[in-house]
Amino acid sequence: MNDRVMKSYRFREEREGDWERLDLIVTRAEKRGVKALSDEDMTALPRLYRQAVSSLSMARSISLDQNVLAYLETLCARAYFFVYGTRASMGQRIAQYFRRDWPDAVQGALRPTLLAALCLFGGGLLAFFLCLQDMEWYWTFHQGWDPRNPDASYDSLRDTLYTEETNIADMLAAFAAQLFSHNSGIAIFAFALGFCFGIPTAVLLVYNGVYLGSFFAVFWQKGLGAELTGWLFIHGVTELFAIVLAGAAGFMIGGAVAFPGTKSRMQSMKEAGHSAALVIIGAVIMLFVAALLEGFGRQMINADMTRYVIAIGSLLFWLVYFYWPRGQREAA
Repeated sequence: MNDRVMKSYRFREEREGDWERLDLIVTRAEKRGVKALSDEDMTALPRLYRQAVSSLSMARSISLDQNVLAYLETLCARAYFFVYGTRASMGQRIAQYFRRDWPDAVQGALRPTLLAALCLFGGGLLAFFLCLQDMEWYWTFHQGWDPRNPDASYDSLRDTLYTEETNIADMLAAFAAQLFSHNSGIAIFAFALGFCFGIPTAVLLVYNGVYLGSFFAVFWQKGLGAELTGWLFIHGVTELFAIVLAGAAGFMIGGAVAFPGTKSRMQSMKEAGHSAALVIIGAVIMLFVAALLEGFGRQMINADMTRYVIAIGSLLFWLVYFYWPRGQREAA
């Protein structure tokens, strides 16, 4: 038996009893919860954890058997959550997500968010001005038939912005569900395509911007720009913000793949994926809110001023929620 193997054997033999006891305590806590531990176990847990961490450090320094290292790394990681980790309830974790995790992730993705906004709104402005110069561009951007097109009259376009029906709750509920399904699909698609260096994400954002900009140009040309803005942005502030964030999440993944730095691409993408996941989950929640505003609020609220108030209020809410300094937000 060579010296290295002998050293590993003695090292393990001297400490294995404490490791096994720590393993038993952690396993019991994992299966039954911390409350199932006895007072003796609770007292021994931090001591045994520190001993295991010390053993792991020594094992790494003297290059012991890889099986010993793997066992100690796993044991220390499991024990860490019961010694230092927070054992929050599901409600507490959800509250922490909305209070801290989501806004922090969005704040940390400022550059990808600005890039996504540039793609979406840049495409919209380009299509808007092209259509104002020549409405034939509209038919390039809109392949399917939509009655809200350059050939529609002022009255017919205006009629699409207001509704006189009041007993339409079931229809609006189905409409909201359809909108959420469609918009969340776009958002998730923009996120999922990010691994291709973010290029498909950018194309998808520009395409949706072009579609929106050319649509807006039709109403603007007929003198209905202000009315359409209120009709659109009562839900559009939340919806477009969510799509921008979904695109930002895709760019976070794409940036990690394209520019991994000193890390491997897989490691870089894995680290970026955590923050990107927090952003995209929140974006889908925003799209659910937008679908409710679009399916119910936009159809049942006909007053332009009320629509503008809701749009401006929602914009201020999201800006404060995401970008107001956290310390001031929590103090408020």
